[in-house]
Amino acid sequence: MTIGKMTALAFGLVGGFALGVWTGPHLVQRADRAESAVHQTVVVPDAEHPREVFLEAKQARAARAAAARTAAAARTARVNVDVDAPALQERLKPVLNRGANMALAAEGFRSAEQFATVAHASRNTEVPFVLLKHRVLNEGKSVAEAIRESKPAVDAGVEANLARAQAQSDIVAIGG
Repeated sequence: MTIGKMTALAFGLVGGFALGVWTGPHLVQRADRAESAVHQTVVVPDAEHPREVFLEAKQARAARAAAARTAAAARTARVNVDVDAPALQERLKPVLNRGANMALAAEGFRSAEQFATVAHASRNTEVPFVLLKHRVLNEGKSVAEAIRESKPAVDAGVEANLARAQAQSDIVAIGG
C-alpha cells in the first residue's frame, strides 16, 4: 500500500468517526432529555364501570365454552355411513375427476370419512387422488404426510384439517 492510500484511509476513518460523533446525538433520542420516550407518561384510563367489564368478560367466556361444547358434540355425533353407500358416492362424484369409477375409488378405505377426506384433499391441493390414496392406504401415511410429500410448498396440516372438515360435513349431510 502506498503512502497516499494509507493517508486517505486514515483521513476516511477519522472523518467517519468525527461525523458519527457530530450526528449521533441528533439521530438517537437520549434518555437524559425531558422529551425522551423513557420520561413519557402513559395514561391508562380507568374502567368507568368495572362491573360491566367483568360481566362482558364473563359472557365472552360463556360463549367460548358453549362453542366448544357444540364443536365437541358435533365431533362425537358420528354418523355411520358405509364407504359403498350410494349417497356418499353420489356426493363425492363431483369432487373426484369426471368419469371416475366410484366403486374402485372407494375400495380399500376403512371408513367413509377417510375416503371423503382423501377425495377432498385431492381436489383442494390438486394432487392426484390415486397418489394420495396410495400413500394413505398402502404406505400407511396420514393425509397430512401424504400431502406434504406430494406438495411440500403447501401447508399440509391446514389442508388435511380442511379436507377432514369437508368430509365430516358431507357425512353429516348424508346421514342427517
